[in-house]
Amino acid sequence: MTVNVMTAKEVTKKIFNKEELFILDVRNESDFQDWKIEGENFDYLNVPYFELLDGVEEIIGKIPTNKEVLVVCAKEGSSIMIAEMLADAGLNVSYLQGGMKAWSEHLEPVKVGDLNDGGIVYQFVRIGKGCLSYMVVSNGEAAVIDATRITDIFLDFAANIGAKITHVFDTHLHADHISGGRIIAEKTGATYWLPPKDATEVTFDYQPLEDSNDVTIGNTSVNIHALYSPGHTIGSTSFIVDKKYLLSGDILFIDSIGRPDLAGMAEDWVQDLRGTLYRSYKELSEELIVLPAHFMIIDELNDDGSVSEKLGTLFANNHGLKIEDETEFRKIVTENLPPQPNAYQEIRETNMGKINPDLDKQSEMEIGPNRCAVR
Repeated sequence: MTVNVMTAKEVTKKIFNKEELFILDVRNESDFQDWKIEGENFDYLNVPYFELLDGVEEIIGKIPTNKEVLVVCAKEGSSIMIAEMLADAGLNVSYLQGGMKAWSEHLEPVKVGDLNDGGIVYQFVRIGKGCLSYMVVSNGEAAVIDATRITDIFLDFAANIGAKITHVFDTHLHADHISGGRIIAEKTGATYWLPPKDATEVTFDYQPLEDSNDVTIGNTSVNIHALYSPGHTIGSTSFIVDKKYLLSGDILFIDSIGRPDLAGMAEDWVQDLRGTLYRSYKELSEELIVLPAHFMIIDELNDDGSVSEKLGTLFANNHGLKIEDETEFRKIVTENLPPQPNAYQEIRETNMGKINPDLDKQSEMEIGPNRCAVR
């Protein structure tokens, strides 16, 4: 039998379409338990590749013959070897091109809605990392919000739809992934906006993004309105786009809320977080469609692969928005938190411009799941 190649984009489509897939993950058990490819109808077998060096006979009976089979490893090499051994044993299998490194870096653009003047909002789903970026397009101009370091996808996408990127925003100083905002701004001549309270240590020029900033993209009716919303960081800023969409950054997710501890300031920022969620957001229209900067679990994806929900629905269903007792709220968001993101201090320093790791190091720093939420 021949060995086939499956790309991260093809796996993403299977997740969006809720297709079946059997994954043989040949990484170490700890790596698999910490972070794996997730799909609603995916099944898994985890056997480290070094246990299979003498042959795959012991696992043949555990691999279905009526499903597509994908072999996964960290960077590709081991999965090719094991896939070839399985093919020699008579199985039809594929391996993941680029391994989990490629999975971590794949972004899938999804249209999430129209604007009143004919513009469009696109969401870029970084499916393996749980990151969500945005492009607001109107009348030939585009704004990019919370871009990842994989910048070509945004530059190429804008070029393909005939839009010029004129503004780039980060909702806050990210700690779980390296921002591509500064690079996109440099390559396009766009204005790069940052919340000044998060930018006190940055080493580069930026435009300060403050409460009530109103930036026009394309036609005058499409305004991106900044809303100061501290709690995840002291400078966290949300955006209301076209009075229709609430880009909540890492403050509010579909199934969880933001964590306040990634700058070591949990006790100081917990009241800011509660104030944003329970007061500032409560004053907004419940009809606003929330577009967060991350998702935690695959269940948060809509049928088209996008991640969004009305604010009113979140106030009704999101546990983090229904904790009436302040002491209980403080305890939940400061104790028993998930592990902090991989290399988060180095990521913060990279986003400040203090260090400039090479591309391989950047990829290594970002490996792992999204850990920006309290759930």
